[in-house]
Amino acid sequence: MSEPAVAVDRPHRPVVTASPGTPGPRALGPWLAAAATSVTLLLLAGRYGYHRDELYFLLAGRHLDWGYVDQGLLVPALARLLDTIAPGNLVVLRTPSAVLAGGAVLMVAAIARELGAGRGAQTFAAVLAALSGIVLASGHLLSTTTVDLLVWLVAVWCAVRLLRTGDSRWALGIGLALGVGMLSKLLPALLAVGLVAGVLIAGPRRLLRDRWVLAAAAIALLLAAPNLIWQAAHGFPQLGVAASIADGDSSYSGRLDAFTLQFVIISPYAVPIWIAGLVALLRWPRWRAYRAVGWSWLVVVGIVLVAGGKGYYDAPLLLALTAAGAVVTTAWAARGSVRLRRGLLVAGAVPFLLPTVVLLLPVLPADRLPGFVVNVNYDAGETIGWPAFTDSLAAVHRGLPAEERARAVILTGNYGEAGAVARYGPARGLPRAYSGHNSMVDFGRPPAGADVVIAVGWERPEPLTAWFDSCALAGRVDQRVEVDNDENGGPIFVCRGLRRPWARIWDTEVRHTG
Repeated sequence: MSEPAVAVDRPHRPVVTASPGTPGPRALGPWLAAAATSVTLLLLAGRYGYHRDELYFLLAGRHLDWGYVDQGLLVPALARLLDTIAPGNLVVLRTPSAVLAGGAVLMVAAIARELGAGRGAQTFAAVLAALSGIVLASGHLLSTTTVDLLVWLVAVWCAVRLLRTGDSRWALGIGLALGVGMLSKLLPALLAVGLVAGVLIAGPRRLLRDRWVLAAAAIALLLAAPNLIWQAAHGFPQLGVAASIADGDSSYSGRLDAFTLQFVIISPYAVPIWIAGLVALLRWPRWRAYRAVGWSWLVVVGIVLVAGGKGYYDAPLLLALTAAGAVVTTAWAARGSVRLRRGLLVAGAVPFLLPTVVLLLPVLPADRLPGFVVNVNYDAGETIGWPAFTDSLAAVHRGLPAEERARAVILTGNYGEAGAVARYGPARGLPRAYSGHNSMVDFGRPPAGADVVIAVGWERPEPLTAWFDSCALAGRVDQRVEVDNDENGGPIFVCRGLRRPWARIWDTEVRHTG
């Protein structure tokens, strides 16, 4: 092990670290990989249609607030801005995600460079990130996940740079990144917990008393304050959402699914690479200064698995481990039988990395989408058929007697369905849709005289009969494609005779989170 080096951080006391070496040379390859990622995502952004979350963001953007039941202000405000600039333009709506995904690719390569990667290793790390499931899937859609991805990677890069140089002023970058991220969701606080735990376990513990680190914590809290204050004022509803996720009431949730996702969220090909990166971070003497980063992932993934969180929550840290693993792997490939080892890397990439593009991006025709694609990528099915879904509701609405149509409203089981009616309903003559799902409940309840309801999103009428005298099957959702998603083929009920006023049941019975 090399002798400890003192990294002077004037004007305060120096931080003592093990000498981890110097960063690698600057490389063009990562920039090309990042550009290719963003351009590809932009070219495919207009295929298929809106995701249910995007429809929800658009609705939330019409009801701007400092916070929401399941998120912060950032993405709804962004959705409103983009839809104002180019109403109904899916490519414009998704452009920030494509750009953020390219930024994530660059940050993975930058982390590898901080660890001493040469140009080849940096490019290898960038390509692994560009073809990873988490970058492609989140970069295709406007989502809070894409924001989280870049926020976490920027924070980890600042942490690695702090540990390499000993200059604790880099903690300000961590605080800024986490604070901005918590304007979208509170999830970056999980990374903060992981980093603090990593430093407690592996050191240097003096960082936890450093004035720049404390200032960084203050910056993060200050930036996150609007969302935190809103959550506190409303009884922290995100805890209810987290509880429903832990119960498996969401995609990619449940402890078994979360564990399994660790081995596919980057790619199966990358698993031995990020494992090698983790082992190197924890055991290589020359990387002793970075051990806190390896421990951070172990702590974060442990929390995710124990708490029942979604399996992609820790994916940015897996990308950081992949960056470390790229350094290890390229060094391995440069030893011994070089042609054989490099040939193995290339041969392994073809069957594992390229199919990721087909599974996670809309390259196949929507009307002939194989079932296995939706089985692997749940979100693909959620971007197909929303106009036809609204057509199905319009057919039921037209079938009502004229006097009932005048006072009918639509009640949906989830925010995506309500968002679809808001987006496509006016052109079809549909009334406003209401929902008790997450923050939809705060966007307004039906008028007192609305005693005829077209209800969608319930598999059976029994839950609805607690609110109405009668509920009859009036049709089924026909999205005109054979896709297995949450709406296709679902029943549409017409309910009549409101048992109690909406004002009495809306917040207490109709409201639900998940």
